Amino acid sequence: MAKNGTEYEPTFTDDDDEESEELQDWNDWDAKEEEEEEGPDFLCFFCDSRYSSCDDLFDHCSSTHHFDFRAIRKALGLNFYGSFKLINFVRSQVVENRCWSCGLTCQSNQDLQNHLHETVNFKDITPLWDGDEYLKPFLQDDSVLYSFGEDEEGEDDYTAVVDKEELMSDLRHFEEICIDHDIHVEKIAIDFDTSYESGKSNVASSSNGYSNNEGSPGKVTINGMDSGEHVESAGRKTKENKLRAYIPNHGSKDVKNINDDYFGAYSSFGIHREMISDKVRMDAYRQAILKNPSLLKSAVVMDVGCGTGILSLFAAQAGASKVFAVEASEKMAAVATQIAKDNGLLWSKSPGDSTNHGTGVIEVVQGMVEELDKSRLIQPHSVDVLVSEWMGYCLLYETMLSSVLFARDQWLKPGGAILPDTATIFVAGFGKGATSLPFWENVYGFNMSCVGKELFEGASKIPFVDSVDDHGLVTSAAVLQSFDLVTMKPDEVDFTANVELEPNLGGAAGSLTDLKSETTWCFGVVLWFETGFTSRFCKEMPAVLSTSPYTPKTHWLQTMLTFKEPIAVTSGKSNIDKSAAVGTEACPAVRIPLRISIARASQHRNIDISLETAGVDAHSRKRNWPVQIFNLG
Repeated sequence: MAKNGTEYEPTFTDDDDEESEELQDWNDWDAKEEEEEEGPDFLCFFCDSRYSSCDDLFDHCSSTHHFDFRAIRKALGLNFYGSFKLINFVRSQVVENRCWSCGLTCQSNQDLQNHLHETVNFKDITPLWDGDEYLKPFLQDDSVLYSFGEDEEGEDDYTAVVDKEELMSDLRHFEEICIDHDIHVEKIAIDFDTSYESGKSNVASSSNGYSNNEGSPGKVTINGMDSGEHVESAGRKTKENKLRAYIPNHGSKDVKNINDDYFGAYSSFGIHREMISDKVRMDAYRQAILKNPSLLKSAVVMDVGCGTGILSLFAAQAGASKVFAVEASEKMAAVATQIAKDNGLLWSKSPGDSTNHGTGVIEVVQGMVEELDKSRLIQPHSVDVLVSEWMGYCLLYETMLSSVLFARDQWLKPGGAILPDTATIFVAGFGKGATSLPFWENVYGFNMSCVGKELFEGASKIPFVDSVDDHGLVTSAAVLQSFDLVTMKPDEVDFTANVELEPNLGGAAGSLTDLKSETTWCFGVVLWFETGFTSRFCKEMPAVLSTSPYTPKTHWLQTMLTFKEPIAVTSGKSNIDKSAAVGTEACPAVRIPLRISIARASQHRNIDISLETAGVDAHSRKRNWPVQIFNLG
């Protein structure tokens, strides 16, 4: 790994001869004798403390840093193999100032130590260190790796020896390789390098985990809500032209297989029918393309991920001089070609080709946009307008935005247009009415609420994509993150943002008729997005595509993240029980601070979401709930 393989190497006191002897016969190494001669040799996972035994180290980590290694091993039944991986995983996270348990990235090691917390359910995070990459020792001469099991009672020595031999055999299958700084291949290295893998949140794109709000061009107002704020995230550290990484040989093959499955899924005509039938989607793009003649007339256009080619057809209809319709799916590229031909809009390479009807401007290019620069089919910086319908669930699922930004940097002319050019993610709290709980409370007169309770508990572990009515919202909405596609950097696709929700019980509890407090329960948060075709480029007629609960439903629906337990909220003044916990009916919250991170997951094209929730009562008492991790994929 670029960071994990070479950059972090603490100084140890062992000399080369002793290290050589240990490698030759590590079963006969007397750890206690070494410790007496050379002093403390077991480095803490989280700070600079050293200890003379693993037991002392683990006691320190448990009491000071909330990391109980022995309890985790016991709870998960980890063998030598799994424990070895866990140690390397934790060390790899700490060097990035990232919480090993929830994935939160902190500004400094001290901030990380202040953040570390108890882990409620170890089994939820087990997949984090499942990868074979954690068989590679993160630190050279890490004594903990070879000593953590020696003092345990009842350990099967034969099994431990077999595990070590198997481990060394597996390590021989790893290669140190160089990866060219290519945006397509770099995704593999970034996924691997960021370490917070296998379905949990990676928030390394923010250097301090916080985001700053700044003004941004192209502000849009919907239902009285300002969505034009731009939240800027600090990018990852700039990488060199060559990335050095320790990765399994099958890494690029796995990504290729995922891409094949992904683009293969878009070969289904049912998916395209659903998208084309989405009136909100189609009206926004059609208006932006056809109602802005000064933008499209005689322009060279690139359509990234053209599918059936509908946006390319709009561009041709609007007067574009040339349209490059890029499609990775071989089947859909053939379909788009036939559709363009049937409508007399297919470009012909040969002037004498009988298939050229004389008005053809659409050239379908089959392949991933990241690979087109190798074929030089399209000249660099030759495109006037870049158009794409790249949005997935929760905006960023499918991670196609990275492909659009790559196309922007590779082919768009300086000052060229991007449609859409802005995107904004919103968040609000939802109540009981947005869940299935009311249904199970009365099924033909029978109480089946136990089913609803079980469903609720399961929902707190996975995100749900569903339709949420605006009457189901119990808090105000807030801008979580805004993107300016003209200026944003690829690493800003991953972000961490802090917002605060306030109860808004008008839709959930009826209008407030007096000063008496109305209290209801917030069961989780719902995310949605909007994209803007702003007046920056669409001067004649700007457009907005919104997936809000307040607007007509789209095929994107909304993404729901359910709390582990509901939070009582109030919008009025009331006498509260100060002895009760914040967020209970006796002491409802008046504000819900949230810290949400969204990042590309290790599973290619998936996204990870981490949610930190707090409640603040009328007397400013605050309560924090355990971090929740969601994988959308």
